[in-house]
Formats: sequence, structure tokens, C-alpha cells
Amino acid sequence: MDTEVVISGAGPTGLLLGAELALAGVRVRILERQQARHGQSRALTLHPRSIEILELRGIADRFLAQGRTVPSWHFAGLSRKLDFSALDTRHGYTLFLEQARTEQLLEERVRELGVEISYGHEVVSLAQDDDGVDVAGIGPDGDFRLRAAYLVGCDGGRSRVRESAGIGFPGSDGTMSSMLGDFAVVDQEAIAAAGRVPLLIAPLSGGLTRIVVTSPERMRVPATEPVTFEEFRATLVELTGTSFGIAEPRWLSRFGNATRLAENYRSGRVFLAGHAAHIHFPAAGQGLNTGLQDAMNLGWKLAADLNGWAPPGLLDTYHAERFPVGQLVADNTQAQTLLLELTLVPDYQHPVAALRGLLDSLLEIPEVNARLAGLVSALSTSYPAPDDDPLVGTRVPSRMLGSQGANLLHGGTFGYFGDGVEQVAEGWKDRITATGTRPENLSELLVRPDGHIAWVRRETDPPDAALREAAITAWAGTAARR
Repeated sequence: MDTEVVISGAGPTGLLLGAELALAGVRVRILERQQARHGQSRALTLHPRSIEILELRGIADRFLAQGRTVPSWHFAGLSRKLDFSALDTRHGYTLFLEQARTEQLLEERVRELGVEISYGHEVVSLAQDDDGVDVAGIGPDGDFRLRAAYLVGCDGGRSRVRESAGIGFPGSDGTMSSMLGDFAVVDQEAIAAAGRVPLLIAPLSGGLTRIVVTSPERMRVPATEPVTFEEFRATLVELTGTSFGIAEPRWLSRFGNATRLAENYRSGRVFLAGHAAHIHFPAAGQGLNTGLQDAMNLGWKLAADLNGWAPPGLLDTYHAERFPVGQLVADNTQAQTLLLELTLVPDYQHPVAALRGLLDSLLEIPEVNARLAGLVSALSTSYPAPDDDPLVGTRVPSRMLGSQGANLLHGGTFGYFGDGVEQVAEGWKDRITATGTRPENLSELLVRPDGHIAWVRRETDPPDAALREAAITAWAGTAARR
């Protein structure tokens, strides 16, 4: 083997996955087809669950120091906002942080852990057998070949890894498109005077201003058609009566609502994560965040297999757990996009306005607001096990662990809290960090490396060493002692 895992794609998903694997001692190589990081930022936010998983590794402060927190968010651009601050988390906000900065911070993390990133290296094809994957590609010095135990495609919606692995990508083609532009010159006084306009306008670093616009006259243009400056300027005048003095465009792009989901996130020794596994309209900013959570789910499982302690079937749980999440994101973004699209169609403007008013009134109900906020923030993501405690599979909230509890997971291990600390420390010390501190209202708690609950024992349940061992073995493998 040239390396244990090859990751195709050095976007946020590939970088976090590389960091997770390296933290567990796995040899990783990341291949990126771009010659260098381009610095453009399609995504602008990190949602609460993404900040939580960064906190699990002790690096959230790096990101928080660079961004701006926003306690509320939107669903389909409705007037009534989603209240993230009311959710059960220490991070009840979205972090406004440009994707380029997120990638830079993740790359710093990856390099700290000794991972090699090879820019200008594009994966072209693959061939796998029972023992590994042969990866073929094109690099600065010509063709190259690598052999690895596993290959993970984090190479976007047009993933060559997905195509080469023969994984289907069913879904729907785009029916509408929007435009974005980053401009060095914008008349801020004109923006302030305009008040509420049918645009998204956001300040970026370096003095740039991001404008996102969907035009009734241009929304049927295919997302593949390039955007011109004159088209963008004319659209602003059409919708607002002013061009806002835009000049010196740094990036112009068009994006659509094509929605597709990989049929399987795994094919033998090949896995998919991020946009290689799911694409959709960027409604409510969920795409990058979903990819980060894919990486967090997959990383420890691949490491468990390569380090020799994975219980049977562990790698198959990646698709079983993350595919339904991808489906939920695809469904809710399609619903949001339809509301936007119909708003722009004259024949539907009145009924859609009534529908949006109804939805706004429903979001005033705290339970409804919390339901959608949990969906968009990914705090409600759960991997439930049948016939098990309802806590199993849910993310562990900070309050349950106490002020120091999250520190147990900084090394990428399982975290164990409770009465059986001696048995756990003796048998699984190479993969579980244990403390005798009891969690809130529980006698025992086992937390997976990705922050989801693997097993609990309630205060009303009697101690049972055999049950404890069986539960831990199901997730963390057979004890090292014997």
C-alpha cells in the first residue's frame, strides 16, 4: 500500500475526514485536482452541529475567533426566523464564516497532523479488489497510480470517484437558477437606502460584498451558463431600480436546484461524502455542513477497521446512518426552493404569499420553530437503534457531559462516563477514554467519537458488567485484554 486511505478532494469534507483519520493514526493522502486553493466561498456559514463537532476535537475556538455569530436563521426566506438560541446546545447560533476561511483553518489542522495534500492531482479512474483500491490519475508530472486500502470521494457533484465506482446518482435536474457575485466596489449608501429588497447581500472579507439574486426573467437559464457582469447589473436594476454601483467583480457564478442523492454511500472499498454523495439548492446553507458531518461519521469507522478493532458491519453503518440524513436535506431544500420559485411566477404569487403567511404564523409556535431549527442546524440528527433507549443515536448535549466532559473526545476516541470505569479502562484503553464521573441523570454513558450516544444505563437500572461489555463490544470491538 502507498497509503491506507486516499481522499479525492481537499474541500471542507475531505479536509475534516483527513484530520479525523490522521488523529487515529491512519496514513492518509489527500488529492486535489485544483492547482491551488482558489479562495472563493460558495458557502458562508457553519451551523450549530458543525461547531459542536469541531468542539469535540478542541478546535472550535479557531473558527469562532474568525467568524460572526448569528442567533437566528431562515427557512425558505420566511419572515419569521428559526431561533437557534432556543436549542439545547452551547452553540445556539450560526457562525458566519466564509468557506475559504473554513478550508484554510481545516487545512492548518490537517497539516498539523502530518497529512500530505497533493494539489494538481486529479483522480481519473479506480479499480478495486478484496484487498485494496488502485487509484489512477493525472498530476503535474504526468500520470500517477496509488494503491490504498480505501478510497473516499469528496470530489463534488461531478465526482469522478462516484462515476468510476459505478454508483448511481438519481434525482432531478434543475428547473431554476440563481446568480451570485462578489464585488470589490458597491455603493453601501444605496444598499442602506434601498431597505428590504429581494436579494441576499452580505459583507465578505477583503472589502468584498456578496450579492445573490434570483430573477423571474432569468431563473430558467441553465446553471451551467456563465454569468456576465452586464447580465448581473441589468438584473439588479430590473428588481430594485438600481445597480447599487457594483464594479470590479471578483467572482460571478450561477447555481441551480438540481437535486441528487447517491444510491449508496459505499461500494466495496470506495466511499462517498459531501457533494459527491448529495447535491441540492443551497437553501438555508446546509450543504457544507452536511458534508462535515458525513466526514465525522465516516472517519472513526474507517480508522477502526484499519486499526483492527472494528466490530462486524461497522463500515456498513456509514450508509445506513448518513443516507437518510442526505434524503432529509434533499427533501427540505426542495421544499424551500419550490416556495422561492413559485413566488417568482406571476400566476402563483398570491396563493404563495398566503402560504408563506401561514408558514410564518406556524413558526411562531415554539415547538414548530424548534422542529425546523433542529432539522436545519442538524442538532436533531439521530441514528436510533431498534428496541433501545431513546437516547441512543442522538447527539450528546454539552450539559449532559458537564464542563470538562467534551475534553474526553478531543483525541478522537470513544468517551465513557460512569460506574464501570475500571472495567472499561482495563479492556478498551486504546480506543475509549474513561472517567468515573457520572453524566446527568445517568449511571453510565458511552459516547461515540462523532458525539452520538452509543449506550446508556439509567440510574434506575441495576449494574450489569456483562451487559456493559456486550454494549461496548457492539460499537468499540472486542476488549484488548484477555
